[in-house]
Amino acid sequence: MRPFTLSLKPTLIAVALLGAAPALALEPINKEAHINNILLQGFIADKIADTCPAMEPRKLRALGELNKLRDYALKKGYSSAEVKNFVTSKTEKARGKKEAIAWLAKSGAKEGDAAAHCKIGRAEIAKSSLIGYLLRDKG
Repeated sequence: MRPFTLSLKPTLIAVALLGAAPALALEPINKEAHINNILLQGFIADKIADTCPAMEPRKLRALGELNKLRDYALKKGYSSAEVKNFVTSKTEKARGKKEAIAWLAKSGAKEGDAAAHCKIGRAEIAKSSLIGYLLRDKG
C-alpha cells in the first residue's frame, strides 16, 4: 500500500501545478479579448450618446455590465487591484475612446456627425446589441 501512496503524491503535485498554470499564464488584462470587447462596446455607446442629441446612456445598465465584467475578470484570475487599475487608467480610457471612434468611423459615423451617430445608435438598439442595450432613444 505504501508504494501506491508514494506514487500518488507526485501525481497530486502535478495535478495541482497544472491547475495553477492558467492563473500563472494570464495575459495582461488590457489584452484579454472578452474584457476589451465589452469595454469597447461601452465606449461606442458613450460616444454615440455624447454625439447624438436624441440618445442618452442607460447608466444603470452600464453599471450592471461593468459589475458583470468585474466578476468575469476576478473569476479568470485577475486581482481586484488589477481590475481597478485597468478601468481607472487614463491611458486605457484614451485607448478605448480612440478605438470607439475608429469603429464608428468604419461604420460611417465621422467625428461630430450627429445624424450618423444617431443612425448607428438606432440600428444597434434594433439589433439588441450590447451597444443598443446601453442606449435610450429619446427621439
